[in-house]
Amino acid sequence: MKYSNIGMALCFLLALITSVARGQDTVKITISAVVRGQYGEPVKGAKIINEGSSSETRSNDIGFFTLKAPLNTFLTVNAQGYAPAKLPVSDTLKQIVLIKETDFVPVAFRKAPASELLGGVSTVNYRPIFDKNFTTSGFEGIEALASGFHGNIWGMNSYLVLIDGVPREIDNIMPSEIDQITFLKSAAAVALYGSRGAKGVVLITTKRGEGNGQQIKVRGNAGINVPKGYPKYLGSAEYMTLYNEARANDGLGTLYTQEDIYNYASGANPYRYPNVDYYSSEYLKRSFNRYDITTEISGGNERARYYTNIGFWSAGSLLNFGAAKTNNTNDRINVRGNVDMQLTKFLKAHVDASAVFYSGRGVNTDYWASAATLRPLRFTPLIPLSYIEGTDAPSNIIANGSSNIIDGKYLLGGTQLDQTNPFAAIYAGGSNKFISRQLQFTTGVDADLAGLLKGLSFSTSLGVDYQNSYNQGYNNGYTVYQPNWTSYNGKDVIGSLTPYGTDTRTGIQNISDSRYRQTISFSGQFNYNTSIANKHNISALLVGAAYRQAQSAQYQNVTNSNTGLQVGYNYKQKYYADFTGAMVYSPKFMDDKAYGFSPTASLGWRISEESFLKNSKFVNSLKLTASAGIIYTDLDVADYFYYQNIYTQRDGSYYSWNDGTLSQTTDSRRGANPALTFAKRREISLGIDGAFFNNTLSVSANVFRNQIVDNAIQSTFLFPNYFSVFNSSFIPYVNFDADQRTGFDLNINVRKRSGQVEWIFGTTATYYTTKATKRAEFFANSYQNRQGKPLDAIWGLQNEGFYRTAAEATAANSGTGAPQPAFGQVKAGDIKYKDVNGDGIINNQDEVYLGRGGWNGAPLTLGFNLTTRWKNFTFFALATGRFGAKAMKNSSYFWVDGQDKYSEVVRNRWTEATKDVATFPRLTTLTSDNNFRNSDFWLYSTNRFDLSKVQLSYDLPEGVIKGNILKSLGMYVSGFNLLTIAKERKLMEMNIGTAPQTRFYNVGVKAGF
Repeated sequence: MKYSNIGMALCFLLALITSVARGQDTVKITISAVVRGQYGEPVKGAKIINEGSSSETRSNDIGFFTLKAPLNTFLTVNAQGYAPAKLPVSDTLKQIVLIKETDFVPVAFRKAPASELLGGVSTVNYRPIFDKNFTTSGFEGIEALASGFHGNIWGMNSYLVLIDGVPREIDNIMPSEIDQITFLKSAAAVALYGSRGAKGVVLITTKRGEGNGQQIKVRGNAGINVPKGYPKYLGSAEYMTLYNEARANDGLGTLYTQEDIYNYASGANPYRYPNVDYYSSEYLKRSFNRYDITTEISGGNERARYYTNIGFWSAGSLLNFGAAKTNNTNDRINVRGNVDMQLTKFLKAHVDASAVFYSGRGVNTDYWASAATLRPLRFTPLIPLSYIEGTDAPSNIIANGSSNIIDGKYLLGGTQLDQTNPFAAIYAGGSNKFISRQLQFTTGVDADLAGLLKGLSFSTSLGVDYQNSYNQGYNNGYTVYQPNWTSYNGKDVIGSLTPYGTDTRTGIQNISDSRYRQTISFSGQFNYNTSIANKHNISALLVGAAYRQAQSAQYQNVTNSNTGLQVGYNYKQKYYADFTGAMVYSPKFMDDKAYGFSPTASLGWRISEESFLKNSKFVNSLKLTASAGIIYTDLDVADYFYYQNIYTQRDGSYYSWNDGTLSQTTDSRRGANPALTFAKRREISLGIDGAFFNNTLSVSANVFRNQIVDNAIQSTFLFPNYFSVFNSSFIPYVNFDADQRTGFDLNINVRKRSGQVEWIFGTTATYYTTKATKRAEFFANSYQNRQGKPLDAIWGLQNEGFYRTAAEATAANSGTGAPQPAFGQVKAGDIKYKDVNGDGIINNQDEVYLGRGGWNGAPLTLGFNLTTRWKNFTFFALATGRFGAKAMKNSSYFWVDGQDKYSEVVRNRWTEATKDVATFPRLTTLTSDNNFRNSDFWLYSTNRFDLSKVQLSYDLPEGVIKGNILKSLGMYVSGFNLLTIAKERKLMEMNIGTAPQTRFYNVGVKAGF
């Protein structure tokens, strides 16, 4: 990336700002302002000061007063708990925004003032945002609020999540519990977390009590989930017609007669001629509900503060028959308590505890997976008893012997091939319940050691988490019946029944899939802060941290430990320098290779404090930062002991002793490499943060380039071929591969007030490129080299349309006059590919780079959020855009052959009549290796714009609420996932083999006591 353009832009900005003329005319100013904090909260008791005189304005009151002041001078606005604001004198002031002095951002093992951060950090003050943006999960829409994060951090494929300093998953916490979310992106920002934080860290801090008396907040929500769309599969008659066509394409005779097709199409007897639509209203609801209620209790005094969160939510299911109708819900109960105590003047402590109980009730089948594979004519789900003649004693005996007569009039349907099927399983197969319990405990002590050394303090934290889960259920056996139909006097009747399976109900509860996980995390640190002559500000942090995670069925615990030192200096909060070094340890390597030292350095320049900008009318703050570092990491070493040679038994391979006894063979799987060690993240990043026009406009941006070098690989290209013999390998893991990522992130926020309407607009952008800079590879053709290509590259063949005639296909099969395909014999209507290397054969050597796959997020992610306040109404909207990635239409919805279920896409198949307009290959009942492989024929763009959220809130005015109990009352309506604009919208909104995507419409009420 070229940084010169950024430098030129900065120079232009400085020239523009310093070129403004300064006059000395005195004007009479009318103050008509509402003072608010940077997050829209009202500020009380603010004072506006000019040359020794002062006036007050209160929150939500418009104070009209006048004062005289020279033009091109400044007013100062002060309020308790907020940093003073410097405002240029103008004829009228309508908006005053103050920033909290306590606006500290959680970073590695400490909190730092937002104004002091040196780049590579994004933060979201979640508490005020959640009040106008109700969400059901913590990361929902977060890419539109924080730059640099869009499912990953700066294009890397993993990140560490810490909740209150302990490694935990985002699913462990509800949005109502979150106070702040911080994204640590740069190498300098994550260095203190050692190896596990090398690809980015997400810090989530929970809410804590405030010493201002007890507050109780209650919030309740009720909403419905409406499916966006379902896959569209062909009905029985159309499937049979096209299947006959596929057989004809293969030179085979028809399987279904025209009479059969007519009967299936007529729908006269759907039990004899089934046409099962798995997505019809017969089996599915139009929507399903979700409910939640949360109670928050907080309060305290200067000695102790507490925060409690008790929540419950429940969500249903779309399935609307059998046991799934009433026994297919998910419930979650959470309880959290955070307590802060001032034990002595010099000693503080905190104790946090959380418990989460989750239960998911369901049925013993995967309905959605079956819906994507079972053809509509395979069997009828239910067989009416009314079709059995009363005189048919054998059939009636069989039917009456069933333990599962549905609604008193149906038997469970099936065939010899469908003895277990989703309908029978849901009606009679029993039920299961998934149970998960999570207990989390965190405690810590903070000690002020000023008695030993002014500015010195010590803090420690211990976290213990335990989680276990299991399935408990009843697995019932059941009988399905295949009817053998006949016609009698023009009426369809069941001539006989063939049962399969046995009805069994043991009443025994089965426990399965039991798992547990225990995490212990500990850290201790010394902190030092001092200021010399109010100019030289020095800070230091010495920390030691470790954690261990034990899991069921895992012999080796996941462990991580590191020590770190961070030293910071700034001169008059204008010039900054920071050094961070961490010594990391990994048990994945041996001896001295298990240790690594990660150094990083950062520089900052608050350019707005220079004389040429200090009195600027436009610039409130402007800071430039630069950082560089090397982080040692073992994240991409998937297992332990990769440095050792391994011998294991080989399944299916035996040798015989002289007495004929067979013994399983033991083969080498890898060789030893004691020198195997860490990969390294090497990075340089630049940042800019600024606030302009009386804090109306704020900008934060970073550019970065990092390389992760010495990745561990086991490659046949680095060793002689005799290192790998048959299924045995003596090839060791070595440090070799290298990856590069280059990009930028940007966050812009604008606040504006027009009369009684306040506008807040924010936009985020993240763009990155990736490159495989070093690979162990050998391709005969250089265009297939992975080195130099994106890490998420899609490779495939280039198509040249279809073989249009039988003669053209025959020539290709023989290799006479056309390239010969290596993937089987082709016919007219099959996909034709380009012979890229010109060797006369179409094979894998003709695969080329087709585009970026976006497996780790789209290259360009945009986010937009809008808040509008008018009186007591608040409107909030959130949207995202993702651009630059591609994907393959390679699911079972598109790649169909043999006896696969047909989707609507096959209607555009190639035939002699449609050869000029066809967009799908010919149908076949055989395998189609030639057509169904990665190629640009199946490639599509995943560019999309989503209106992710809209919410309208109303809070009753304080004057309306009268009473000593109720303090506030509000309500809101919101919609989630409302609109997608994309060329392939239907495909992107459609799930194959899983439950559908939904739009969520919600109504909520909140009250304070």
